[in-house]
Amino acid sequence: MELVIAAILGLILGAVIVFVIKRIQDNNKKKSARIEAERIINRANSEAAKLKKDAETKSKDFETRARKNVEADIHKQNSTLKNKEAQLDRRLKEIDAQFKQKMEENERYLSTLKDREEKIAISENRIKDLEKKGEAHIVELKNKLESVAAMSQDEAKRQLLSAIEDEAKQEASKRITQIEEAAQKESEAKAKRILAVALSRFASEYTSERTVSVLALPNDEMKGKIIGREGRNIRTLEAHCGVDLIVDDTPEAVVISGFDPVRRELARRTIEKLMEDGRVHPARIEEVVEKQRNELMKSMKEEGERHVMELGIANIHPELVKILGGLKYRSYQGQNALNQSLEVATIAGLLAGELGVSVKQARRAGLLHNIGKAIDHTSEGSYALVGAETAKKYNESEDVCHAIRAHDEEEKPHSLLAWIVHAAFTLSTARPGARRPQMDSFIHRLEDLESIGNSFDGVLKTLALQAGKDVRVLVESSKVTDDQAVMLSRDIARKIEREVPQAGAVKVTVVRETRSVEHAR
Repeated sequence: MELVIAAILGLILGAVIVFVIKRIQDNNKKKSARIEAERIINRANSEAAKLKKDAETKSKDFETRARKNVEADIHKQNSTLKNKEAQLDRRLKEIDAQFKQKMEENERYLSTLKDREEKIAISENRIKDLEKKGEAHIVELKNKLESVAAMSQDEAKRQLLSAIEDEAKQEASKRITQIEEAAQKESEAKAKRILAVALSRFASEYTSERTVSVLALPNDEMKGKIIGREGRNIRTLEAHCGVDLIVDDTPEAVVISGFDPVRRELARRTIEKLMEDGRVHPARIEEVVEKQRNELMKSMKEEGERHVMELGIANIHPELVKILGGLKYRSYQGQNALNQSLEVATIAGLLAGELGVSVKQARRAGLLHNIGKAIDHTSEGSYALVGAETAKKYNESEDVCHAIRAHDEEEKPHSLLAWIVHAAFTLSTARPGARRPQMDSFIHRLEDLESIGNSFDGVLKTLALQAGKDVRVLVESSKVTDDQAVMLSRDIARKIEREVPQAGAVKVTVVRETRSVEHAR
């Protein structure tokens, strides 16, 4: 028992000793840490004081430099202001001198005007005296004429007008008969001449619009690559694509010229591919052209197949499908040929359904009616006849071929299917907005109407209004009297009938106005 107690006491004593030693060590550590912390704080305070002192020194230096810079700027601005003030003073002196000069010129001009006014007043008095003498002389002559003719002036006028009216009626009757006979004989020749003139006027604008494509280039350096050394690249492109390339007229653009829109599309795709690749030489051009031609043919075939499937038409020859897809790149009067074919096919199917005719057959004929426009231009004949021959070549029925030939009255329709396609074509092309109006021909017609009015003497200005249905002619009142204005409107109307027969009904109004203007001073 004593041993146990002694052991417990020993343990307690040992624990107390360990605790005391640990406490002493902790106190020592705390003391050393406090000393270290005080040392760090003192060092930080000294560094902060040093930094503060440096900052104050730098701020003083910066303030000094800034003050010097501001003073220099102020001095510079003051000198600039002084220069400006000197310039303004010189300018004011110049303006004063010019003003004095102008005032002197105005005074001289006013004195000249006064002299002119006096001379004009003298001339007006002389003119009034001459007018009075002339009127008296005219009255004297009229009295002498009435005494010699044994009738009054009014009676002479009535007899003269009556005689002239009878003679004019006879001449007009004869002239009308002659004109009607001549018009009957010359109507066909004149119609052909008018048509030829209209075609010639429209041909150049149409050709430029429909045979040219413009492709934008990233920069003018690409033009040099397209041309190549000694023109080898551009000759290779033109030979393989079948188009003409113009690279000098428009900056950062190349103009593709050709009658065949498919060839122009091939050239466009080829050049775009070459621009993406950056390598342009004859061998590469041949490779890209062949690849793009295959992709274009594939695209045309896919486009044709899509429309055939959309309409539910079966058993169309693959070549016809490819030709049909080529219509995507052709247009007529602003209307896409492929979309127009699809529209005609849809309308023909609706009409056939109402009349109890085969809807699929009507859609087939309507879809193929335009196919002649996609055939190469080397084929002879109108597009309707060429399209019918092509359809017949690829095993289309005679009814479909006849509908293709007759849709634009190349031959008289004699089947119900042909009449349906003809009606669908007429509805498609005649609806408002189907085809783009020719704005240039419209403007030319207005210009022709105005030029006709301006060609007569005494006309100040001619205005064509309401789309050319109303022509206003302003005349000089000093040269054209009221009676002459009536005859002038008639003459202008007759000239419009002769030179612009397609103008239709045109109202011609001659405006004669007299204005008296005086200035109050």
